[in-house]
Amino acid sequence: MGAHSRTSTVAVAGDAQVRDRYFDTLRALALVRVVAYHTFGWSWAGLVFPSMGIMFALAGTLMAKSLERPAAKVIRSRLRRLLPPFWFWGVFVVTAMLVHGWMPGRQIVFWIVPLGDPPGNAWGEQAWEILWYLRTYLWFVLLSPLLLRIFRLAPVPVLLLSLAPVVVFRYAWQPPDDRLGTALLDLATYLFCWLIGFAHRDGVLARLRPGPVVVLSLTALALGGWYALAHQAEYGTYDLDENPLAQAFWSAGFVTPLMWTKARFGVDFAGLVRYRRLNRLVTVFNARAVTIYLWHELALVLAVPLIDAFWNVPAFEAYLPLESQWFLFAVGWVLIALFVPACGWVEDIAARKRPKLLP
Repeated sequence: MGAHSRTSTVAVAGDAQVRDRYFDTLRALALVRVVAYHTFGWSWAGLVFPSMGIMFALAGTLMAKSLERPAAKVIRSRLRRLLPPFWFWGVFVVTAMLVHGWMPGRQIVFWIVPLGDPPGNAWGEQAWEILWYLRTYLWFVLLSPLLLRIFRLAPVPVLLLSLAPVVVFRYAWQPPDDRLGTALLDLATYLFCWLIGFAHRDGVLARLRPGPVVVLSLTALALGGWYALAHQAEYGTYDLDENPLAQAFWSAGFVTPLMWTKARFGVDFAGLVRYRRLNRLVTVFNARAVTIYLWHELALVLAVPLIDAFWNVPAFEAYLPLESQWFLFAVGWVLIALFVPACGWVEDIAARKRPKLLP
């Protein structure tokens, strides 16, 4: 799916006032897995927890709920909540790239509205490569009024047929290797996940019987897993993030039972409130999801020279596991914890709330 990573993800929570701890916990776990993947590079991470598919499904559910209001108002609200944190983060990244010799062209407009992948130089690639998710999310938001109307014409058939575009792109017509082609491929890869969010919100999943759900989910998982393993030589890995078709089917098979269980049994993880610290952590992760997503790569980048400096302190060299990736993971989270109060208040302003260091 191109040179940039496909694992990072975050869902913009939208305007929902009533928090659902089941969805919030899935979102928090997805963010932890994102940071872990970018630290360790585990190829199997997407098979264990396909965070992208899960997050698009959660965002689709929230979008369907929001579209009970006028579509134009909803889209404006989503843009207002997403773009200011992106702009704030972008000022630092763009400035750093300019200092390191980047010469921008007309495509710099995508640093204002990321309808295409914003440009940059190799120096800042680790930071800006994650922006593909914001671009895909933004397109789904803009297309949702039309997608929801089509979905409601024949919910189950449309849901099943939503996997067809990624198959077409693989076997019938290869999208061009440019901004448009990459955007189309990402939309096709996660279209099912976005629409299953619609299916959850509209009560379609709650009406489905367990048998068909289990059979279809296992079939999708089998197809996705088989395709990833059978095409390792072509893609150089079984990592789902490098294989759109495998990602689409595996994510569909994984997300479907998660969303169906929620719809059918009303699982809400309400008991989480008994664990005050854990509940608080989930709250912060969700209120600062965009901040964590945008700044986590910069945290990992900055952690490397910081750890290098530790080698100059004899006590640190003797007693700290400076060569361990787990130590890098820990230092990365310390820096993320600093970025959250330092930069997260922008999310409050974007949501028209009183800014706070911690939500």
